[in-house]
Amino acid sequence: MDKTLYIEGMNCNHCKMRVEKALNKLDGVTAEVDLDNKLAKVTLSKEYDDKALINAVEDVGYDVVDIK
Repeated sequence: MDKTLYIEGMNCNHCKMRVEKALNKLDGVTAEVDLDNKLAKVTLSKEYDDKALINAVEDVGYDVVDIK
């Protein structure tokens, strides 16, 4: 399953790396951040509640404004 997280507050490669690291730390999650479009493309190999993904991003200081 694929999801796209739209994230506010990212402006540099350090931000990108922090968000990718936080999401990839979750078991079964592969994430790649597109800094220009302020989003993270996430591939899930198992079921995750959106709240778990949101919490991972918010715990490192960024805001998830939408998930599709």
